[in-house]
Amino acid sequence: MGAGETAVPTVPEDTPESVLARAAAPPRIPQFDPTLGIEVSRAVRGTPPHRLVALGDSVLQGFQSGAIYNTDLSVPAIVAHELGADFRYPRYGGPGGLPLNIELLLRRIEERHGSELRPWELPAALFTARGFMDEVEDYWERGPGSTPPLVGRLHNLSCYGWDLRDALQKTARECAARIGAPRDDLVRQLAENNGERAALYVYPNGDERRRDETLFDAAAALGDERDDAESGIETLVVFLGSNNALRTVTELRVVWSGEDFRELDHTRAYTIWRPEHFDTEFAEIVARLRTIGARHVVLCTVPHVTIAPIARGLGTKKGSPYFPYYTRPWVSEDRFDATRDEHLTGDQARLIDAAIDLFDETITRAVADARRAGLDWYLLDTAGILDRFAARRYADDPEARPDWWEPYPLPPTLSALDPVPDTRFLSADGRGGRASGGLFSLDGVHPTTVAYGILAQEIIDVMVRAGVEFRSPNGTVRSGRVSVDFERLLRRDTLVRSPPQNIDSTLAILGWLDEILDVLRVQWRPGL
Repeated sequence: MGAGETAVPTVPEDTPESVLARAAAPPRIPQFDPTLGIEVSRAVRGTPPHRLVALGDSVLQGFQSGAIYNTDLSVPAIVAHELGADFRYPRYGGPGGLPLNIELLLRRIEERHGSELRPWELPAALFTARGFMDEVEDYWERGPGSTPPLVGRLHNLSCYGWDLRDALQKTARECAARIGAPRDDLVRQLAENNGERAALYVYPNGDERRRDETLFDAAAALGDERDDAESGIETLVVFLGSNNALRTVTELRVVWSGEDFRELDHTRAYTIWRPEHFDTEFAEIVARLRTIGARHVVLCTVPHVTIAPIARGLGTKKGSPYFPYYTRPWVSEDRFDATRDEHLTGDQARLIDAAIDLFDETITRAVADARRAGLDWYLLDTAGILDRFAARRYADDPEARPDWWEPYPLPPTLSALDPVPDTRFLSADGRGGRASGGLFSLDGVHPTTVAYGILAQEIIDVMVRAGVEFRSPNGTVRSGRVSVDFERLLRRDTLVRSPPQNIDSTLAILGWLDEILDVLRVQWRPGL
């Protein structure tokens, strides 16, 4: 069956009734007023010693192109740079971080085999790739990376791949216990238990009493360090919940959570949470947040993961947000076969988004309830922000746009680029520059550095509205709108400025391997 044919409706029999009802209703309208129209008056005193703390998953940690690496360019680190505040975060060294830096891998292949990889050059390129992967694996499993540095409590308490239950329950002791003796695997040559290894860099260590802390416990301890202020944390930013739906698009399958959703060893069987299970978990999140001494709390909604270019829409769409099929970025329109290639249907994508709409309604209610109780909580509707960027869903198809939709106004530094960055999969122009994309990195899931800057700007705007003072390097209070230095970020964003020129030919080779040998089911699993 070709991609242009109509997809057969594929709604799993166990789809929750609440999701079916939400999918049949108009899509959720984003909430762009962070206060939700509910005023809060609070008495504050002094300046909390910890001006910014982040608690989240890969997006706040700074994951990019398959690895956690440049953590000085994470969203909260960008915010802290503009805030003029001390901000402690984990640092990951080695050859490109954990688990595998796709950008550095492609640059290694480009350096040795040129910018256009032809099929007959594949064996040599794979040998180069295997050497790089072996280098990374050895660094983290047996080398310097296997021993986390001694650190106290950090301000960025975020770990890639974590869903709500992970954040609520995992401790340093538990992560360490899950890391076994390393084994060489000639096929899946990635650092084993890389998520747990990365998490151990986030937890405070060196004190045995802290090994049983969750990251919520670590945040609460920071909140208790009040000095002369009413709270130890000035602004706490929370971005959790994406991994309760993200694996639908990274694994191209819809598996609803079961009754054992609270058990860590069972949750990996599911790719998306039933809304009632998400609500149960998020109620625990809210209860924990209410015990943390933070003057302001910013809660982020869950973005619609089906927009991420890791799941590429195929077929004809006009007037609908959804393509007939979603498959891997390297699967071409003319070669796609629904009987053979991994894919989601448009019906499944609609259900995934409907479930996320229900997740986000839960998050929105949590902020409204907190504000009515006198807590200075704010909503950052990251789902609505990403929707405004959706190139193939809305920008290219005016008939599919909801009434509220309008394009996101890029900062001048980015809107002046040619081409203007968008949500398409990143591609190179063959002349050292970029042909398309620019907002998503090479794993097709996580933002580029300038896209992280956009999210940082949104958080800054909320903080300014909350009355947070941003200071210049000399200590003076900044006046007017506080703007992210996008020129600084663009200088650091190698993907937007000068991406590897072998991206397109490498994708073609990946597509050939996927079709002929079916070996990529094992290799291509981006870090979450």
